[in-house]
Amino acid sequence: MILIEDASARKRDIEEKLRQEQETLLFMRESLEKSDQLTKNMVSILSSFESRLMQLENSIIPVHKQTENLQRLQDNVDKTLSCLDHVISYYHVAKDTEKIIKEGPAGRLEEYLNCMARIQKAVEYFQDNNPDSPELNRVKLLFEKGKESLESEFRNLLTRNSKAVPPVVILDLVAGDDEIETADEVSLEHLPENILQDLICISMWLVEYGRNQDFMNVYYQIRSNQLDRSIKGLKEHFRKNSSSSGVLYSPAIQNKKNNTPSKKAIKRPGKEDMLDSEIDSYIHCISAFIKLAQSEYQLLTEIIPEHHQKRTFDSLIQEALDGLMVEGESIVSTARRAIMRHDYSAVLTIFPILKHLKQMKQEFDQVLQGTAAGTKNKLPVLITSMETTGAKALEEFADSIKNDPDKEYNMPKDGTVHELTSNAILFLQQLLDFQETASAMLASQVLGDTYNIPLDPRETGSSSSNYNSEFSRRLLSNYICKILGNLQLNLHSKAKVYEDTALGAVFLLNNFNYILKSLEKSELIQLVAVTLKHPDKTYKGHIEEQLQIYQRSWFKVTTPITESNMPTFQPGTKLKDKERQAIKDRFKAFNDGLEELCKIQKSWAIPDKEQRNKIRRAQKENVTGAYRVFWQRYSNVPFTKNTEKYIKYRVEQVEEMIEKLFDTSA
Repeated sequence: MILIEDASARKRDIEEKLRQEQETLLFMRESLEKSDQLTKNMVSILSSFESRLMQLENSIIPVHKQTENLQRLQDNVDKTLSCLDHVISYYHVAKDTEKIIKEGPAGRLEEYLNCMARIQKAVEYFQDNNPDSPELNRVKLLFEKGKESLESEFRNLLTRNSKAVPPVVILDLVAGDDEIETADEVSLEHLPENILQDLICISMWLVEYGRNQDFMNVYYQIRSNQLDRSIKGLKEHFRKNSSSSGVLYSPAIQNKKNNTPSKKAIKRPGKEDMLDSEIDSYIHCISAFIKLAQSEYQLLTEIIPEHHQKRTFDSLIQEALDGLMVEGESIVSTARRAIMRHDYSAVLTIFPILKHLKQMKQEFDQVLQGTAAGTKNKLPVLITSMETTGAKALEEFADSIKNDPDKEYNMPKDGTVHELTSNAILFLQQLLDFQETASAMLASQVLGDTYNIPLDPRETGSSSSNYNSEFSRRLLSNYICKILGNLQLNLHSKAKVYEDTALGAVFLLNNFNYILKSLEKSELIQLVAVTLKHPDKTYKGHIEEQLQIYQRSWFKVTTPITESNMPTFQPGTKLKDKERQAIKDRFKAFNDGLEELCKIQKSWAIPDKEQRNKIRRAQKENVTGAYRVFWQRYSNVPFTKNTEKYIKYRVEQVEEMIEKLFDTSA
């Protein structure tokens, strides 16, 4: 029973599920039918839309094409009208710009250049499109007129604003390099900024559109004149205002530390140096030229096109540079004439100039970089000329010291220092300030062979780094020793002019002592020592030798009273006539010799106090020492009744007489 019930229940469930599935299937069938119907409706609608769209396209496309054609025609009309306006404008250029072009660019350069640009375009248009048009000639003439006006404006602006640099400004500029404590750099403003900009604009236009280079010639001529006037103004400033020292400073820097290029005053023995201010002026002008030329080049690079700058600069500096070179050669010629007159001290005027030229040569070369070879060589040629002249003077001076004639009227009567000695020493002392310069002069004449100086650094054991300075020092040392050797030989010859050998000895003593003292007071002693070891000992030996020769003159005084010439007798015994006469003769010889020598030698001179006291002291020891022994022995001996006649001087009096030697006021 239970099984039947379960089967019935299951059957009912299955039947229920079957019914549900059938209902679902029916729903799906109905849905598919609706979907199919909707699809058919949509396809029908789309087909209808496509048909209508095709009809619309067939209607719109012809209209669009027609509109596009109309727009193209409109654009063509606009372009044609624009071209016509543009072309017509060229025919109005001459009329529109003629007044401005005729009035010139002064005060309205930008507007003027805009007009020139319009004229330039008009010229190009007519040349390309209507070369036979009379309008072409009109705009061409107007263009040429405008170009000439721009060239004229360039010249006028440059001329009106190019002024010579004041001397005090130049001196500030020259001194500026050495102004360690000066905070503000000294600079030049050759042209006002607005003028400079106008010149730059005109220059650029003339090069790019004017196809003109003549303005560059105008530029260098005007600026060359300005540079030359600046240098000449400085020269005139020196001529009018140079002080006795020959050195001028700018008022702006008088109280500041500076090393303005200058020269030490050259002392000409026995003559006033009339060239000091000229030489000092020349030295300053060389420095001024370099500074002004540097400044000119900086200005030129802003105005002149790059590929024309070096050539224009070369032309610009020629007049001022040539003037300096001519002046330098004039100084050399003056020195040559002086050398021909045997005025060798005149060559010293070349030394400060040559030293300065060599110091400035590197800067000079930098300034002239890129200029023509002839321009670059001008300074080296002048330097060579000065070195050659200087070397000739140095050699001839050495020969003149050796060959100076022994003229009696030219000898100092009192045996003091000869003018030749003082001149020679002064000349050598002047060389100390220009050692490198003098050495270069000597080296230029290959004096190494003459003075036996090794030219190979290996022979001296020197490294290449210090060889040049060491060689130069040895070269100058040998030259100085040659001068001193020639002087010594000449002095010995001159001493023979004196009839009195003692005066000749005093003469040599004075001169040798003067030489030694002069050497010791300067660097000369160190230079001489490079060649001659212990020169002080050498000259002291010469002095001592002459002192010994001088002391021989007193033998006539001391010899009669020496022990070997004294008569021998027994104390307390009566003197024989022969013995009395011998004592009288000895006293008389001593007295006469003493009086004669004191009278003669009192007028002689030994300027050096140390040497003078040394000689007096030595004579006191020699003469009074011998006289004291003689006087003590015979002053109380009754050899005469007229004692005052023979015993004229006490020992103290003899010392006093010797103390007055070499003293004309005594």
